[in-house]
Amino acid sequence: MDNDLYGHINNVTYYSYFDTVANHYLIHEGGLDIHAGAVIGLVVESKCGYHAPLAYPDRLRAGLRVDRLGTRSVTYGIALFKEGEEEAAAHGYFVHVFVDRQTRKAVAMPERLREALGRLVVTLAPG
Repeated sequence: MDNDLYGHINNVTYYSYFDTVANHYLIHEGGLDIHAGAVIGLVVESKCGYHAPLAYPDRLRAGLRVDRLGTRSVTYGIALFKEGEEEAAAHGYFVHVFVDRQTRKAVAMPERLREALGRLVVTLAPG
């Protein structure tokens, strides 16, 4: 399902990869319980830039960083690489806002989650 009519991974699939990369980290490093936890993350903004085509069954690597860490939100920087390549085939960002599962109102993210995200904070150079 990843490849489109033109034989490369469809542009919308990259967003799914971004979501998978971030959520894998949140679940395994931050202890996020996506099924029963009181707090969940909702994507409120995203962008992707495409540099080179990828096609299934290419093996991919992903890079994940945190560009901005607030108390209720996080902005991730994500890049996707074809295995063995140094240059990213695509890069982008997305923003998670953490909300109460029931009310969907923004809340402070759990401390364990915030600590895990803090390990990925990268300060970008100006320009």
